[in-house]
Amino acid sequence: MKARAGAAAAPTTGGSAPSSAGVRTRVKICGITRAEDAVAAAAAGADAIGLVFYPPSPRAVDIEQAMVVRAALPPFVTVVGLFVNAAGEAVMEACERARLDLLQFHGDESAEQCEAFAMPYMKAIRVHAGVDLHALAQRYAGARALVLDTHDENLWGGSGRTFDWSMVPADIGLPVVLAGGLTVANVADAIVRLRPYGVDVSGGVEQSPGIKDPAKIAKFIEEVERVSIAERTG
Repeated sequence: MKARAGAAAAPTTGGSAPSSAGVRTRVKICGITRAEDAVAAAAAGADAIGLVFYPPSPRAVDIEQAMVVRAALPPFVTVVGLFVNAAGEAVMEACERARLDLLQFHGDESAEQCEAFAMPYMKAIRVHAGVDLHALAQRYAGARALVLDTHDENLWGGSGRTFDWSMVPADIGLPVVLAGGLTVANVADAIVRLRPYGVDVSGGVEQSPGIKDPAKIAKFIEEVERVSIAERTG
């Protein structure tokens, strides 16, 4: 399967590029379940939306829902499919029918499994004490980015909690997309401290799990833009 042309660009350069280098912090709104929420995210300036293909998640979608969301989106918004230890056939069906642009793997997938679909992908890492992000960046060297999320023994993501950002080195060798408990109240601090390529938010812009709040989405993206501009010009 070949990656489709025309999607918004995924990160391709190594390292967490600082805002002072002129790189705007990208925003992904994850856990989209409704077309109207995808449209609201795009209208607010989101670079990407995330569709969760993991049935135990309260934000999970099936193929039919994903197709409706995809059809509602304007051009230049990247559609990311999130999977957790999914069967290859399920990933391929989602890629083809929902016309995914980028894959995001949140389970125990090896680099070989992530690369089996000939699609650009990101690998999620649940950060905890002792995790070697440099080694993981080398292991998943073919990834477009590492998504750094909060470690939870019972969850593969979506905990709504932040982790200790001081555990993230300045340069791990791949672009960083920061996830885990981000809200309008803390995203500016996260960008100033880590200067990630992008930020990934779900629960922080919701009314309830899987139901987004357009006002929260708009405020979140406004805050990201505000601090990104300040970092570039400050």
